[in-house]
Amino acid sequence: MNHFKRENTGLLRQPSQTLDYFFVSRSNWESVVGLEIHAQISSVSKLFSGAGTQFASPVNESVSFFDAAIPGTLPVLNRRCVEAGIVTALALSCKINSVSMFDRKHYFYADLPAGYQITQQRAPLAQGGQLQFQVFTPGVHKEPYSKTSHIHQLQLEQDSGRSLHDDVARRTLIDLNRAGIPLMEIVFEPDLQDGEEAAALVRELSMILERLGTCSCRMDEGALRVDANISVHKKGSPLGIRTEVKNIGSVRAVAHAIQFEIDRQVGVLELGGSIVNETRSWDAQCRQTLPMRDKEEKQDYRFMPEPNLPPLRVVNDGETSADLSLVNVNELKTRLPELPAETRQKLGEQFRLPAESIIILVITEMNGWAQITNPLEIKRICEDVIIKNPDLVAKYLQGKTKIFKALIGEVAKFTKQRANMALVTKELEIQLKKQQ
Repeated sequence: MNHFKRENTGLLRQPSQTLDYFFVSRSNWESVVGLEIHAQISSVSKLFSGAGTQFASPVNESVSFFDAAIPGTLPVLNRRCVEAGIVTALALSCKINSVSMFDRKHYFYADLPAGYQITQQRAPLAQGGQLQFQVFTPGVHKEPYSKTSHIHQLQLEQDSGRSLHDDVARRTLIDLNRAGIPLMEIVFEPDLQDGEEAAALVRELSMILERLGTCSCRMDEGALRVDANISVHKKGSPLGIRTEVKNIGSVRAVAHAIQFEIDRQVGVLELGGSIVNETRSWDAQCRQTLPMRDKEEKQDYRFMPEPNLPPLRVVNDGETSADLSLVNVNELKTRLPELPAETRQKLGEQFRLPAESIIILVITEMNGWAQITNPLEIKRICEDVIIKNPDLVAKYLQGKTKIFKALIGEVAKFTKQRANMALVTKELEIQLKKQQ
């Protein structure tokens, strides 16, 4: 295992690299950071199949024939995932495309049975938009400041499976439970400057997605994954060569990984070295980025239109359609809950609290103070409770109507008493009628 060692000269030595470097003053350097964030959509079933999405299911239990790429199986788009993508895009001020397309992205991994991923490369669900957030880390910043990051696009895509490497037996086992899990990929423009700004963006986005009920944002479960593109250049000079740090697993790790990579690149360039366009991973134990693979030769993913899925059409602002099966953007817009920025504004206006206190307070509503009133989140919770309690549902359907209170109790327990019970009662009645 590689460790850093600080010597009397101040030299920071890294045994895994041929170049040693100093943590030099960065006053002559500027850093550029852009994030790509994969958020797992909170849904009962996968993006294109009816297989379940529950975390930590037994290995290869939640796998349909389509997930396993059995010949002859076809994808069926999950409406819930489309609605979640649109609600998220609206909250981020994105432009919803009336027509979006699905593509095949070809590459070979053992945990990608079809040999391609279904994504939205050319015509995504939404484009544009921006996320404004407050940057404040106690002990790092003296006072908060506002930052805005612009969004390139938001697209729907399926996740791959998981490879389990057994170094002792020298073999790799495949778990396809994650294959087909619905994802939103949110691609931000490279308009951040450092790791603290990136961490603040991830924190704000997480709060928004949790309020919307579109993603649990449990980074420890892989529900939110962050990739960071990082480069440095001297002031007044062209942008430098970037590296990509993949699959960063916590908010603080985002800050640490990016700061390390910025300092590493500056140190290499100060000593006359050059930066390689490569993919790196963050080793949280050693607190350093490690090379995975280089990108000098651009990989050809051979994008092509997905032949088994028609164009995705939605009813957008100012549009009407006789087809009631289409997702209606205006209808979803009316369901948007109060977002963190609005909460901060209200706290400031009503209680005249300092900006630092407001930021900390809002981050603390996401840890369990706020009541759950978002209809989409209530719907998802009720669906989960019905799936997890088949015995109670069966008794209710047999005429034992008193069981209804037990199901409400399960929702209350699941949400730690935070769900609006009037909305829960109405939604449970709807879901149980569908079971009859």
